[in-house]
Amino acid sequence: MAKKLNGKKVAILTETGFEEVELTSPKKALEEAGAVVHIVSPQKDKVKAWDHDHWSIELPVDVNVEKANVEDYDALVVPGGVINPDKMRINKDCVEFAQQFLEKGKPVAAICHGPQLLIETGLVDGRNLTSYPSIRTDLENAGAMWEDKEVIVDNGLVTSRSPKDLEAFNKKMIEEISEGVHSRAAYTPTPSH
Repeated sequence: MAKKLNGKKVAILTETGFEEVELTSPKKALEEAGAVVHIVSPQKDKVKAWDHDHWSIELPVDVNVEKANVEDYDALVVPGGVINPDKMRINKDCVEFAQQFLEKGKPVAAICHGPQLLIETGLVDGRNLTSYPSIRTDLENAGAMWEDKEVIVDNGLVTSRSPKDLEAFNKKMIEEISEGVHSRAAYTPTPSH
């Protein structure tokens, strides 16, 4: 793959309890495309992964979310897992960090349960996206238009359902990041019908 992302910096926002492959696969794809990738977390030193039904690897945290600056990054990736987004959605620093990417039109890629965090930003209203099926109602109640597809791209927002969609997710994520900042007009919530 050509180094489409040379010079780009990407934040992967996560808590302990992320689904292992939903962080490791996008991270590897981003790095192979030339991006510098930082794991950003409320945890100070390391985050622990979940792998299907058990705890697995630990990864070093590059930047604590309290010290992370959105201006330092070109894009945001939010891995899923059941525990990870549930912890982040009640952490104001995580919510504000994700919210700033959406407000600035910077690419955001979220997979599986990751879009749960995006609900808390108040910026999914009127957006087209997908997720793990169990959070469909949560997203629709927040105003999102949910569809059961392997990957959906809505003006820089890339979402996928589960690890089986990682190949499509990684490809679209890299395309959107290489395009850069997207129109901020699309980030204005639309009035409910």
